[in-house]
Amino acid sequence: MKIAFYTLGCKVNQYETENLKSRFAAEGFELVGDTDEADVYVINSCTVTASGDKKTRQILHRFHRQNPNAVLALTGCMPQAFPEKASHLPEAQIVTGSYHRAKLVEYVRRALATGERIVDITPHQRGEAFEAMKTTRFTEKTRAFVKIEDGCDRYCSYCIIPKARGPVRSKPLPELRDELMGIAENGYKEVVLVGINLSSYGKDCGLRLIDAVELACSVDGISRVRLGSLEPELLTDEDIDRMARQPKFCPQFHLSLQSGCDETLRRMHRHYDTAFYAGLVEKLRSRFPDCAVTTDIMVGFAGETEEEFDTSLRFAERIGFAQTHVFAYSVREGTRAAKLPGQLDRKAKEKRSRQMMETARQSREQFLRSQIGKTEDILFECTVTEEGTEGHTKNYVPVYVKADIPLSRKIFPVRITGVNGDHCTGELA
Repeated sequence: MKIAFYTLGCKVNQYETENLKSRFAAEGFELVGDTDEADVYVINSCTVTASGDKKTRQILHRFHRQNPNAVLALTGCMPQAFPEKASHLPEAQIVTGSYHRAKLVEYVRRALATGERIVDITPHQRGEAFEAMKTTRFTEKTRAFVKIEDGCDRYCSYCIIPKARGPVRSKPLPELRDELMGIAENGYKEVVLVGINLSSYGKDCGLRLIDAVELACSVDGISRVRLGSLEPELLTDEDIDRMARQPKFCPQFHLSLQSGCDETLRRMHRHYDTAFYAGLVEKLRSRFPDCAVTTDIMVGFAGETEEEFDTSLRFAERIGFAQTHVFAYSVREGTRAAKLPGQLDRKAKEKRSRQMMETARQSREQFLRSQIGKTEDILFECTVTEEGTEGHTKNYVPVYVKADIPLSRKIFPVRITGVNGDHCTGELA
């Protein structure tokens, strides 16, 4: 039986898809690409925005056209957050949420054997355990993503994820060590620790994120340890000091900002203000010289005035992010923000997006240019173009290098010589 997967959304979803691939492969299924004809298609959905739900429906339509006789399985955040909607999608023969993914193999076999339609969306519950998962191989990936945390209890006013992902749960350290050792044995040099609210790791079991970082750094064979997106208010001075003592730790901090205006942050129900955020960035840059601070910024949130947007824009300029993901607020059914007054029209959001993206572009260029002349260890990807082989520094600067030797999946010292668009160029040192 041939099976294809399509993943929408975050690194956590990507990790979970890799886990599902390994489960199905172990059961004798042949993995094929999502453009190939398959007997089974699995869509791992994202529901952060309404556009994510739209994309999920489009993918279901596409797979049904590719093979009308195939079993289509819909799983992930969209069914978990909106079970009624998901259960009525006609193309999906199997509909499950983000709970008990291990059952999906059983459900697919049942659907193939009997033709029955299976809908099983189990609500999240307080006190539920972290779902055991172990993934030590990653399709076409240079670095390994390791999910160590699930769930969120921050309840930002615009976000549906607490409903989709449930309470905070953390991977036990012995399970994490076992998984990391398997990853190292398979030759991966870098691991990225990820979670739905990564900074909350350990909240349910008396640990902190730094405990997982130190464990990962202690595993022989792993050369680099990187973190996914962080909530800024949950990173303490002690955490920073302990991270700084780890030579394998990668100094790239993706601190989700959302807005550089305190009034907007309060309506968003974020748990910090801009003074705290700026102070944290200053601490990080002091303890990690040349670290990369990256972020997400939302424009056009409900009630955002021109003055508030201008304040947010000036704050972004002041911080000087190494990279910024700029996106316009979209109303999300089921959230408090959907009912707030002052919803902006698309034209206003598009204008503010362009302005913020230009500020982000300038900061990005300035950061990349600050890397010229430095010699850094580069972990090279499998991507080879006319410019050379792509790789990344520890602070995640993309660098292209031309060389007469194979570079892919290896670490070499490189002198950074220039900037070309959104990346740097360099030569082997």
